[in-house]
Amino acid sequence: MAESDRIDKVLWALRIYKTRTEATEACKGGKVKIDGSNVKPSRLVKPGETISIHKGIIQYIYKIKQIPAHRLGAKLVPDHAENLTPQAELDKLHAPVETFFLRRERGSGRPTKKERREMEEAWDKFDITAYEVDEYDDDDDEA
Repeated sequence: MAESDRIDKVLWALRIYKTRTEATEACKGGKVKIDGSNVKPSRLVKPGETISIHKGIIQYIYKIKQIPAHRLGAKLVPDHAENLTPQAELDKLHAPVETFFLRRERGSGRPTKKERREMEEAWDKFDITAYEVDEYDDDDDEA
């Protein structure tokens, strides 16, 4: 067990990122912060520091207990880092998707009048205009 180690290596060892390259790119992209400031991949992290990681729509927060010497098994991660992520952030993983998408089979041609009315009824139900919905992948100009 080391006293300090590179942040990209620690994030990889704690299984926060699958590869060290992903951890390095996250640091370079400003997605990893310590004490509110962006960090470079080479920054040394010590036990007791709090790391904030932005992955997708969630802001994870970890407090480092120990610096791992090598990549850990999933069951050993809680011994080395404490997950301080608020439950409200974790709930975002299970939030319902707020998009509406009508899908038509490729090659099925243009919608009939009846199908078009049904689509417009669905759009009105959710207060969506036809321009917001990707109906089908057809670039034909109307003649």
